[in-house]
Amino acid sequence: MTGKSPSRPDKSRGQTREERLKAALKANLARRKAQARARAEEASDKKNEERE
Repeated sequence: MTGKSPSRPDKSRGQTREERLKAALKANLARRKAQARARAEEASDKKNEERE
């Protein structure tokens, strides 16, 4: 055992966590928007095929 006890994370570590969460949220939102656009396009394509 090294004798080091886990101490509280410093502020820079907390900021890093917030930055990671912010990036993950941004990526998730972008992915969901892309999925919504793809679904809307697919629905539009099916609607156009039904008209023909």
